[in-house]
Amino acid sequence: MLGQMMQDRLLISSLVDHAGKYHGATEITSIETDGTIERSNWGVVQQNSKKLASALTNMGLKPSARCATIAWNNRRHLEIYFGVSGGEFVCHTINPRLFPEQLIYIVNHAEDEILFIDATFLPLAAALRDKMPTLKAIVLMSARNEAALEQIPELVFYDEFIETGSADYTWPDFDENTASSLCYTSGTTGNPKGALYSHRSTMLHSFAAALPDCIGFSAQDIVLPVVPMFHVNAWGTPYSAAMVGARLVMPGPGLDGSSLLKLIDNEGVNVALGVPTIWQGLLMAAKESGSTLESLKRTVVGGSACPPIMIDTFREEYNVDLVHAWGMTEMSPLGTSNKPLAKHADLPIADQHKLRENQGRPPFGMDIKIVDDEGNTLPHDDKAQGDLLVRGPWVISGYFRPEKQEELRDGWFDTGDVARIDPDGYMTICDRSKDIIKSGGEWISSVELENIAVAHPELLEAAVIGAAHPKWDERPVLVAVKAEGCEPNPDDLIAFFDGKIASWQKPDMVVFTDALPRNATGKVLKRNLRDEFGQVLM
Repeated sequence: MLGQMMQDRLLISSLVDHAGKYHGATEITSIETDGTIERSNWGVVQQNSKKLASALTNMGLKPSARCATIAWNNRRHLEIYFGVSGGEFVCHTINPRLFPEQLIYIVNHAEDEILFIDATFLPLAAALRDKMPTLKAIVLMSARNEAALEQIPELVFYDEFIETGSADYTWPDFDENTASSLCYTSGTTGNPKGALYSHRSTMLHSFAAALPDCIGFSAQDIVLPVVPMFHVNAWGTPYSAAMVGARLVMPGPGLDGSSLLKLIDNEGVNVALGVPTIWQGLLMAAKESGSTLESLKRTVVGGSACPPIMIDTFREEYNVDLVHAWGMTEMSPLGTSNKPLAKHADLPIADQHKLRENQGRPPFGMDIKIVDDEGNTLPHDDKAQGDLLVRGPWVISGYFRPEKQEELRDGWFDTGDVARIDPDGYMTICDRSKDIIKSGGEWISSVELENIAVAHPELLEAAVIGAAHPKWDERPVLVAVKAEGCEPNPDDLIAFFDGKIASWQKPDMVVFTDALPRNATGKVLKRNLRDEFGQVLM
């Protein structure tokens, strides 16, 4: 016997319709590329999204046509998110920080037909246009700009383009498993790989993200997604914000600490999301200006491990709860979020604080486990370390048009991380499998060493690599960036680890560098450091 319930497909268009209908007057603040502030609302975003979908249909795009963006976080980009996917096309966000060769590869691999760009990226689009043969149009996300036509004569202007569509457009109805958006991961060797999300997976991910024990959005929140919309769909924030009707503050290109501090204080932001390097800049700006970050109540950090010292600074100096989260492009991206259980309120305060340092536990819909080299499931006892596997309705089953098909492991996706999990499901990333250090047959976590190192007041940044060793196979080497005006002593830095970790796990050497090499999403390129310093102990 079947239940007697209505059937309504899980489509992204329903999110912006809900936001426009029930939260239409809720403000969307958008920082434009020229630094000006534009104030709009969910009602306008809904209308313009429909106009865009209608205009794309009128120009003859077929269902599932890929529409690329190279753009900052702003109101027009938000409309593209909903208008493209809602019109049964695929929204393909591209990271502008990639090398030109990678950008060309991605556009051609996806066979993008439209490219939406912000003014910042006009020179880039003009230089690469002839190497992207599938493009039918390049759309500048602005009103008419005659000067821009000098760079790309065939340029289309967004504000004029959407007026060729209709706000009375009726969203198409189609299978909820239809592709909705496409993101390429830069965390791989070789060419970037595409993760092709569906409407259903995105909607379920949005529900999970909005849960109080995950990110926890609500209509009372003023949300600042500092994480770029070209980085795994801003961690799904635009979708979840529409789902609950939250007010959005879109930061545009100004992601430095001073610009973000001004936005937070002036707009009353209470929830912000970004990577650790972003929050490092914000904390420095707040300290210099004397701001107390009065409105900010919660920051969500992901993308790479968050140093415990940063969690302590937000909590103790600014009364801001820093929520550690973890995920991957292949997971849409949310996999875990660190929120306490009721029983944790009875723990000593130091233990409560220690618990918040790991990557958290999975929300409903996500499952995680660790396995050994033979694939045997390991216990969740917070001691065993193994390869981290995940599965769930917003985890990819395979890559988009792969050069080589990669199989799931008995229905689980292999994250490439090494982790341990406690009995309550709280997961700690020990390292990337390629970065963990094997010394004399014993494992050393580079992440754990880095978290200790960055707490040293004379260091700005730190990374730990495994360097070749004639006796122990590998030994840890600390690659450090000095804080401004400081000249730390290497012996003192190594002594800083005393009492914090087993003596045999301490780094053998400290080497200094001006800056840590990073990829397009801000993650440290350990392979570059190994190339440069991997033989210093030989």
